[in-house]
Amino acid sequence: MRHVRSLTRKRGLANSGAGRRCVRLPADTSGTSAAPRLRRVEALLYLARQPLNLRQIATAAALSGPADARDAVAALRRSLALRGSALEITDVAGGLQMLTKPQSARWLPPPAGPAAESPLTPASLETLSIVAARQPVVRAEVEAIRGVGCGELLRQLLDADLLRIVGRSGELGKPLMYGTTTRFLRVFGLRDLDDLPLPNQDAEPSQPTRQNASPPADADTAA
Repeated sequence: MRHVRSLTRKRGLANSGAGRRCVRLPADTSGTSAAPRLRRVEALLYLARQPLNLRQIATAAALSGPADARDAVAALRRSLALRGSALEITDVAGGLQMLTKPQSARWLPPPAGPAAESPLTPASLETLSIVAARQPVVRAEVEAIRGVGCGELLRQLLDADLLRIVGRSGELGKPLMYGTTTRFLRVFGLRDLDDLPLPNQDAEPSQPTRQNASPPADADTAA
């Protein structure tokens, strides 16, 4: 499904912060210079392994409140742009995170060790894109669109924390309903679900990919 697969090249890599510890910084007592305040925010966002909202930034960087944090982030964005930095502050998953610019991603080595992740297969991306576009969605609907069984792929995407169970349908048997996670937003560089590209609602169901091209499983309503 092109509308999600195209997102894989949207964003560079986030700084993993591996081996570093993010601590609450002492308040700046100079009272006159904005530089220490911006340095605190920059250090905080550089080390953060998850997106931070304005209140979290204000608390950890000893600022006066979310409005002060918003002003500091705006000033830091201008500073990074003027420096021609390879990093930028991005709105992602309901917060802010410092990421490499997309044009720099090709020069970065893949992560190694615990931070390394297995790439998604075309079949996984196709399944994920269907859930992202139609959520909340039951397994039977995903399988009807793909034309093959998707139970194992859904389990793998749940294990990867890209999908989650959001409830049960009111249909017969009350099958599980699937939706995307906050990690899905981070991985694809999305601020929220409104940033998802709109799928072509009139498109015919896609043909199954070679991976997982087996007949649908018998009447399991839950993966």
